[in-house]
Parts: sequence; C-alpha cells; structure tokens
Amino acid sequence: MTLPSWQDTSVGSHKLGSMARAALWLIQEVRVGERFTVARLREAFPDVAQIDRRMRGLRDYGWEILTAREDPELLPQERRFVRRGKDVWVPGQAKSPSHKASITNAQRAKVMQADGYLCRTCGISAGEAYDDGVTQAVLNVARRQVALLDSSVTHELVTECQRCGRGNVDRTVHLAEVLSRVESLAPLERSVLRSWVKNDQRTYSSLEVLWGMYRTLPDDSRMTVAGALDSDGTDD
Repeated sequence: MTLPSWQDTSVGSHKLGSMARAALWLIQEVRVGERFTVARLREAFPDVAQIDRRMRGLRDYGWEILTAREDPELLPQERRFVRRGKDVWVPGQAKSPSHKASITNAQRAKVMQADGYLCRTCGISAGEAYDDGVTQAVLNVARRQVALLDSSVTHELVTECQRCGRGNVDRTVHLAEVLSRVESLAPLERSVLRSWVKNDQRTYSSLEVLWGMYRTLPDDSRMTVAGALDSDGTDD
C-alpha cells in the first residue's frame, strides 16, 4: 500500500493531523534506526506548534523514539527512530488509547495519599513555594509510562505538580534498569536504600551534611578546609 506523503494535510476526505504527518516524516525522511535532531523536525514543520510533543504522542501507539536518556550515543537534542507502530494516518488507527480515560476523584485521592501528597518528580508539596518564589505548587495526578520487565508498556498513575507536568522531559520508567541497579548494590548500600524506601525519605550521613556545608563556602574558606584535610589532622 502506498503511503501518503508527510507533506499532505489530508488523504481523500480524511484530514491528516500533525502526529500522523510526523509519523510519515519519520518513515520517509528519517527511516528506522537512524537519528535526527529536534531542530530538523521543527524545520520540517515550521507552522506546527510543539511538533516535538506531537511526535512524542506516537509512543502511545507503539512507536519507539529514543532520547539521550535511553540511548547514551545520542546528544541531548538528538532522537533515534527505533520502531514503527500503528499506522496512525489510517482512519480508526489513532483512537485515543485506554490510558487517556479520565481519572476519577477517588483514584486521584488514593494516588495522592499513596505518594505522600508530594510531586514524585521534584518532591514539592501542595501549596509550597518554588525556589523562584513566584508561584506555589499545585498537585495533580498524571499517567507515567512504565516499561515492564517483559518489555510491555503500561501507564501508571503518579502525583505530579503542574510545573513538572508542563515539562518536555520524557519520564518513562524502565523497571528492568532500576532493578538491575538494585541488584548491583553492595550489601551496605542495599541496607541504606532499604531504609530510605521504607521511610519514603532519604536520610543524610554526617559526611554528606558536611559536604553540603563545604559547598556553600566562599573560595578562601574552601581553601582553608582543603588545607585542613591535607594535614590529615596532624600538626607539623
């Protein structure tokens, strides 16, 4: 079957949206396995606002597009087109996935309680002022994409503040990677992490607290501390 051109805005009586055109652009201009830049994408769609966000929507339909976070060979502004998903330009193929259904008030309350009424991205609580002091945090419940151990992808509910929710960062969770890092921990590290998980709060050692204090010192004072460390605690 001949594919429509990514430059077409409609096929017959069917209008092609920006997400469908982005999918066709990936197939026809980038090709599977190749990398591209966000700037190149925007140049191809100069009249489409937030085309990179429209492209990210393809992940909901089985398309795999990696960022530097998942592919260390990529630069921050690069992406890699890995796998083609549903033919979203075909009528009926781009129906909203089930995870786009509305979140009920009961679900929202349950998730926020489980998350300790904290944004699970930046850690801010409801009504707390951001560091810039301009606005106060408003919490909501969002769906976060999770890659499970069997490589299937699901969406789980998580508490997130409005500021983090407006960001363009891909926050997909890869459980296999997290568990792999857990398995690689030394027994002492594992014990420390277990206590953090149990309390849902990180505690800082006296050494970490001291490091934080050192980082706030002016240059002359940092040199004084460095000199004290070099002396190994002994007098000449």
